[in-house]
Amino acid sequence: MEKMHFTRMDQGTVADFEVMKEVHERTLANLPDKLYGLLEDLAKDTAYNISRKDHCLQAATRALRDNRDDEYVVVTLFHDIAEPLAPFNHGEVIASILHPFISRNNYWMLVQHGLFQTYFYADRLGLDPNARDQYKSDPAYEQTVEFCAKYDEISFDPNYKSEPLSTFDPIVRRVLKKQWVAP
Repeated sequence: MEKMHFTRMDQGTVADFEVMKEVHERTLANLPDKLYGLLEDLAKDTAYNISRKDHCLQAATRALRDNRDDEYVVVTLFHDIAEPLAPFNHGEVIASILHPFISRNNYWMLVQHGLFQTYFYADRLGLDPNARDQYKSDPAYEQTVEFCAKYDEISFDPNYKSEPLSTFDPIVRRVLKKQWVAP
């Protein structure tokens, strides 16, 4: 592969930016595998009765079996993969990564799901379980409530039979397929 030769972007040539375009296209092509790597890292977490990888697979399996659309299934599969990197804002991190590929409501759901999830346990920590209500006017409020109730909070069941990751691979690759376009 050619290299870019500039030391300042404002001095780059058309050829330099063709190389940059190739780099970005390769990065996009590798994105599913990078995300799978982060998902695999969640398998090492044994604090729960199932690994967080299994939690994500279980939630995504439930969404798939409920005939949710491809984008929603992908969002569900990857919703917690940034927790080891950003425990306080993991939803924002994965939402930012997936933002070019997903709808506004799925993006918002990812960003907010951590707060919405506290509805199920906040009272045990002295927190307000209804803190999510400040967002009731948002178009994705009900979707996020449903996501947490139907897919996230119930997906810690060691007896639930999840689909293998290979089931999700074609769906992930379909959703994350996007041509890179210079901003």
